[in-house]
Amino acid sequence: KDMDIKITTLSENTASRMELLAEWGLSILVEADGQRVLLDCGQSTSAVYNAADMGIDLSTIDKIVLSHGYSDHTGGLREVLKAMRKQTEIIAHPDIWQPKYVKRPGEDTYRYIGIPFQREELEDLGASFRLETGPVWLSENIVTTGEIAMQNDYEHIDANLYARGKDGFAPDALADDMALVVKTDLGLVVIAGCAHRGIVNTLHQAQNLTGMELVHTVIGGTHLIRAPEEQIELTIAELSEMGLQRLGVSHCTGFRASVRLAEEFGNVFFINNAGTRLTVD
Repeated sequence: KDMDIKITTLSENTASRMELLAEWGLSILVEADGQRVLLDCGQSTSAVYNAADMGIDLSTIDKIVLSHGYSDHTGGLREVLKAMRKQTEIIAHPDIWQPKYVKRPGEDTYRYIGIPFQREELEDLGASFRLETGPVWLSENIVTTGEIAMQNDYEHIDANLYARGKDGFAPDALADDMALVVKTDLGLVVIAGCAHRGIVNTLHQAQNLTGMELVHTVIGGTHLIRAPEEQIELTIAELSEMGLQRLGVSHCTGFRASVRLAEEFGNVFFINNAGTRLTVD
């Protein structure tokens, strides 16, 4: 059905103009199908600060979706909930509450990078967590991918990411990594948080879930920041087959991959940063 979609990026590593704050992380407001859905909340105060600057009233948001449990996507949750001042459903995978860590090359310590709050504190501020492993339909045309199947042999989870369990540290499978998908007459609009499980896997999941082949718009983090050249080229080949009209990369895409995508996709490509407003119609 005919539907305007408005996508506004509230927080990202870079800012599109002078008045806005840039902060490592991501927060994107999606307005479609009579719903206002916030995907992620940035790392700390930038999403709330930028929303105010852009004239966006956060109390009008209907739901929050968390793409995964890392602090650069969830650290702004407390500020966002305080600004919303109401009961708000937060849709995510149960593993967002796993204690998550990174071990940087050359470092021998594990650094905590999970949600920087107690669940109870967020619930006191109005959060009501709906934790599901499978897809969740937010409306007739808006759905979360749910857990993304690892289908190809070139997209992998970074080896330096860990979750802590009773037996100590184990590699984090990032089962909680997911994206938001909107069905439109023009094709799918996919908004990714980080795509830790692979942007191609994410898009295939969206296609399988909706039964739609055409992908009109892809926005957000594509996690190509440390991807080998071969993965970038295979990703470009897959994206080229999907009929993309807009490709707006953010956050964890990385400069090298962004340059290659810009070369390949020309006017379809843009850098999606804090302050970017996009209408799909």
